[in-house]
Amino acid sequence: QVQLVESGGGLVQAGGSLRLSCAASGRTFSSYAMGWFRQAPGKEREIVARIRINWNGGGWISSTNYADSVKGRFTASRDNSRNVVYLQMNSLKLEDTAVYYCAADPSSSGQYDFWGQGTQVTVSS
Repeated sequence: QVQLVESGGGLVQAGGSLRLSCAASGRTFSSYAMGWFRQAPGKEREIVARIRINWNGGGWISSTNYADSVKGRFTASRDNSRNVVYLQMNSLKLEDTAVYYCAADPSSSGQYDFWGQGTQVTVSS
């Protein structure tokens, strides 16, 4: 079992920045793919970023994919030594307002089995 706890959400003006954190506890998640999702009011949940990690025989190699709507503005990263995943959000827009969730995909299959409770991000004009 993996527990995920997001933090770092809040109210920010358009153009500002926030960094979200997702702390994992329980079983190690160093080999898990991790995702950041968001859900705005009245809209479906959408994936924002996905961090995959693969073993190349000498070490873990991480790769990240982003939704087109956040490319160039958001950066997802992970610190396996601390069991934490981050989402750095810059140049925030009104349409970035949503509840943000992190999720863990243990088998890197695209199936996210573990979810955090979410953190609210509100961007004001």
